[in-house]
Amino acid sequence: MTTEQTQTLLAMVAVLGVFVLLVLPSVIGIVHDRRIDRQIREAQDRDKLGAQKSSSRSTVPSTATWYAEGRRSKKLVSS
Repeated sequence: MTTEQTQTLLAMVAVLGVFVLLVLPSVIGIVHDRRIDRQIREAQDRDKLGAQKSSSRSTVPSTATWYAEGRRSKKLVSS
């Protein structure tokens, strides 16, 4: 290998090193954003599944609701 070839090789390595240093923060940011997007999607999917589970239950009013309904209707009738 001649001196000229060695210098050319070193120059190419230096240019590639600078290129990597310039591109690396962008790549790290893209990977970080994708990870956050995936986490948001998973959380939304969990919320959707939780909403489906709660809506699939029968909607029978609780004892407190029945009691409150009865008291409201008595007040309306008596007035």
